[in-house]
Parts: sequence; C-alpha cells; structure tokens
Amino acid sequence: MFRPISRSPIRSLIVVTTLFAGGVIAAAAPAAAAPCTDIDVVSARGTGEPGTLGIIVGDPVYSAVQRKLTGKSTTAYAVNYPANLDLTSATKGNIDLVNHVTTQAASCPNQRFVLVGYSQGANVVSNSIGVSSAGAPVGAPIAATIPSSLESRVAAVVVFGPPIGSIGKHITGPYQSRSKEYCAAGDPVCVRGGNDILAHLSYFRNADDAATFIAGKV
Repeated sequence: MFRPISRSPIRSLIVVTTLFAGGVIAAAAPAAAAPCTDIDVVSARGTGEPGTLGIIVGDPVYSAVQRKLTGKSTTAYAVNYPANLDLTSATKGNIDLVNHVTTQAASCPNQRFVLVGYSQGANVVSNSIGVSSAGAPVGAPIAATIPSSLESRVAAVVVFGPPIGSIGKHITGPYQSRSKEYCAAGDPVCVRGGNDILAHLSYFRNADDAATFIAGKV
C-alpha cells in the first residue's frame, strides 16, 4: 500500500511531467542486445516520465556522462517496466534491471555498470542493490538483487528524488560508497511533508554534477 503522501503528489507529477514534455508520453525503448562497451549506463525512468531513458534525468545524465567519459565507450539501457502506479510496476523494473545486468555481465566480462534511477526508478535501483523500497511511495519489496559476484562491476549508483527518503531511508550497504542521492528541498516524493511538486521536476539541473561523480568512480 502507498503511504498517504504518495498518491496525490505522484498523480499530480504525472500530469505536470506530461505537460512539461509537451503532452506526449513515450514508451521506453525495447530491450536489445548491447555491445561490450566499457561502461553500460542502466537507467530507470520515473512514473509517467517520457523519453528514451527519461527526459528529466536519464537522457540528460547519459549525455553528460558521454561528455565526461571521452576516453571510454558507453552504451545505455532503459529499464523495461511500466513506470506507472500499478503495485507491480517497481517489481517488474527491479527484475528487468537485475536480469539485464546479469545477462550483460556474462556476455561482456570486462564491462562495468552505472545505475541511474529517478523517482519510481530510484525504487527500482534501490531494490536491485538490496535496499528495499517497500512502504515508500510507488515502492515494492525486493524481488531480485544483483548477484554479489557482480557487485564490484557496478561502478556507481545515482538516484534522484528517491521515494525511500520520505520514509527516512537511504542507500546503505556495499554500494553506499559508490552512491549519490539527489533530493531537492520540498520534493514531496523524497521529503516527508514536502509540497513543492516542481522541485521533483528539477533534477535535470544536476545532470552535470552527477556525471562528474560517475566519472570519478569509473
């Protein structure tokens, strides 16, 4: 079940995000076999967010990463999940992210991964690294985790507007030193009692900073 703050702000955010994007909701790119690049950026978009990786976070962050990592080859993968208010949405994303990393790691033994998640996508990422989003807005219990044998190949984890913040949780455990969380002041998704919906749409401004952090970890 969602907590009381979750439904109204998140439903409002879907409307605002749609308007922000010009009224067009684009589906995530279908899963496809990726080449063995140096870095694979795995991005989980937010609830109702349009764009290939997500116009608010995923797309600008990946563009910034490409600019920062000029000496390395990169690919990007859009986590294939509904990103809607269905109670199984985050679970489906969690499973798809873990399956992608596991399969890709087996095919490309030298490839490393960067995990990026925005809003509900941050729940997908946190679940995938063993930090449960159950009880948070659009959260879910952990359904799958990246195998411990692959932990060292996850170079960086970056989340924006993470819903677990609204219940006082943060990324802890083996990925903590490689993780960065962005939570704008007043963002109702990651701040308990927050009421600034536009703050949740502001994370494109952090793309360059996030890419700098990622570059320092890879």
